[in-house]
Amino acid sequence: MTSSDGGAFRRMLRRLTSDVDELDADDLEAGSQKSGAQRASDCACGQEVTMLGRLRSVEFRPHDADASLEAELFDGTDGVTLIWLGRRRIPGIEPGRTMRVRGRLALRDGHKVLYNPFYEICPANTP
Repeated sequence: MTSSDGGAFRRMLRRLTSDVDELDADDLEAGSQKSGAQRASDCACGQEVTMLGRLRSVEFRPHDADASLEAELFDGTDGVTLIWLGRRRIPGIEPGRTMRVRGRLALRDGHKVLYNPFYEICPANTP
């Protein structure tokens, strides 16, 4: 057995014994890296970023008169909150969608946020 066969066996064994959420995170991270997007865990406040990930949640937040649509994007390494100010709904923005987003990263209450990001809805299997 060659060393590459042992590596393949270890990867197969890991896939059989790992948690489904871990495997999904690994797949998201690999797809994100393959597409050239930045890893959310490596990005810093104030940096212009491009990320690829899957929406975990989407909700409308009516804060007094200022309405906003918020979604959590997860790229396999970290979550980033996407906030569209003044929007109640955006067609196609729903949980489970794969998206590529671009904008300047900010922090709100210690969490990474992109306000009014440029976005592209991608097929689920597209890096």
